[in-house]
Amino acid sequence: MLKVGLVGVGGISGAHIPAWDSMEDISLTALCDIRPERMEAYPDKHGYTDFEEMLQKEELDILDICLPTYLHTDYALRAMERGIHVLCEKPISLLAEDVDRLYGTARRCNVRFMVAQVLRFWPEYIRLKDACASGAYGRVLSGSMTRLGGIPKWSWDGWMNDEARSGLVPFDLHIHDLDFLVYAFGAPRDVRSRRVRRPDQDYISVEYEYQGFFVTAQSSWFAAPYPFTAAYRFQFEHAILSYENGKCMLYQDDGSITDLTGAPVGDTGSINLPQSDAYANEIRYFADCVRNGHSPDIVRPEELRSVIELLKTL
Repeated sequence: MLKVGLVGVGGISGAHIPAWDSMEDISLTALCDIRPERMEAYPDKHGYTDFEEMLQKEELDILDICLPTYLHTDYALRAMERGIHVLCEKPISLLAEDVDRLYGTARRCNVRFMVAQVLRFWPEYIRLKDACASGAYGRVLSGSMTRLGGIPKWSWDGWMNDEARSGLVPFDLHIHDLDFLVYAFGAPRDVRSRRVRRPDQDYISVEYEYQGFFVTAQSSWFAAPYPFTAAYRFQFEHAILSYENGKCMLYQDDGSITDLTGAPVGDTGSINLPQSDAYANEIRYFADCVRNGHSPDIVRPEELRSVIELLKTL
C-alpha cells in the first residue's frame, strides 16, 4: 500500500484527490494547506496546516504538490531529501536551472520525480501525437491550438495574477500546448509571438515553425468571463484531426467522417476544467513507476527545460 500526502488543497487538487482515492493499493492519507477550511470536505484525511509537521508525523511514500508555482521547487526538494517520491503540478518552475536541481536531487536521493504535464496523458492529445508519429494520414501541414478563458480571480492571495509568482498566461496556461508540441515534435525552429498584456487581462498568439509545417497557438486570461475553451485542429496531407467542443473528430479526404470521442467521464473539480480521466492517467502512471522502480520518462527533464526557455522569450 503506497501512502500519499498532498500539499496545496486549491483548485487543481479537485482533480488529483478523487484520482488518488479511486486507485487500489494507494491511500491518500494526509492533506496540507495553510487554510484549514480547505480540508473540511475531506474528514477521512489527516489535515495539517504545517508542511514540516506532516512530513514528521506521516510515513509517506509519495508527495503530490498542488501548490502555487513559485513554491514547487522548495517543497519538492524538502520531500525528496526525506526519501519521498514527488509528483509536482506544472510548471516545474519559472527558472530553467531548477530542472537540474530537482532531477539531480531525485537521482541523489534515489526517488522518482515527475511533473504533471497532463496533456501527455490526455486521450485526445495522445491520439494526435500518434497520428503525427505514424504518418497514418500523411505529413502534418499545419496545426492550431487554443486555450482561452477568463482571468483567474479565484486564486489564493491573487498569486496567479502576480507575474513573479505565476509567470502569467505563458507559464500557467500556454505551457500546456507548448509542452505538447515539444513532446510531439521537439523544439521549434523559429518562434513568432504577439501579446496583449494589461493589468486585467493577458493574451498571447504564437506561431511555432517546424520543418515543413507550422503551428499557431493562442492562450488568454480575458477580463470578461469568457468560458474556458481548449481545442486543436491539425491539417494532414489526407485528413483533418480536430478536438473542439469536447469532441474529437477525424475528417478524411475520401469523404469519411469519424467521431473518435471517448466515453464521457465525471467532473474534475471546481475550476471549470475540461472533463477527462487524464489526471487519473498521469497519477496512475507515476504510482506504477514508484512501485516498479521505473523512471517516469514520459516527462523528460530536457523537454521541461526547453519549454521554460521558450516561454521566457514570449
